[in-house]
Amino acid sequence: MEKQIVHLFVFNTLADWEIGFTVAGINNPAFQKHPGRYRVQTVGLDAEPVTTIGGVTILPDITLDELDSSAMLILPGGEAWDAGSNTEILATAKAFLAGGIPIAAICGATAGLARVGILDDKAHTSNASEYLQATNYGGAAFYQNQPAVTAGDVITANSTAPLEFAYHIFKKLDIYDAQILEAWYGLFKTGDSSYYFTLQKLTSSSS
Repeated sequence: MEKQIVHLFVFNTLADWEIGFTVAGINNPAFQKHPGRYRVQTVGLDAEPVTTIGGVTILPDITLDELDSSAMLILPGGEAWDAGSNTEILATAKAFLAGGIPIAAICGATAGLARVGILDDKAHTSNASEYLQATNYGGAAFYQNQPAVTAGDVITANSTAPLEFAYHIFKKLDIYDAQILEAWYGLFKTGDSSYYFTLQKLTSSSS
């Protein structure tokens, strides 16, 4: 199976915790239905290093100008969105959606989607309904008070739901069998070790 690339947008003030489960799960072949099917590639507005809100320096793998296709585009949150930055990546997000490529946005990135009309006609979530209403978008009637929402090719999540964000992304990319995905989610959501033994049992029986 040809390896597919999932693109992670990186920028100054990126919220580290919001994409930890996601990128680790995509890159780690453990428990995957097709191990190694995907890999994560970072994309920046330019080639300059960026610094996350946690102080981690990331050198983008590619620049936005080099991004022409993807298995999925992931947009993390961060203070830059509320400062009106990152507008360039939103044009790419709209073009990807038009071409059937899914996008996933969490926290401040959902406000970015709202500002360009992507959330005007589909179910979505964010940090709060009031947060998105401040963008003067037209999709308030479609807001759902949920940790994460998938509507077609658009995944949205609030800043306190990095686990649910990853769950929806993994489901959309079909990374795990359904039982394994539920056990993975249960393990990290509850800390109940029985889910770990379920994972081991499921993967052993499928090998």
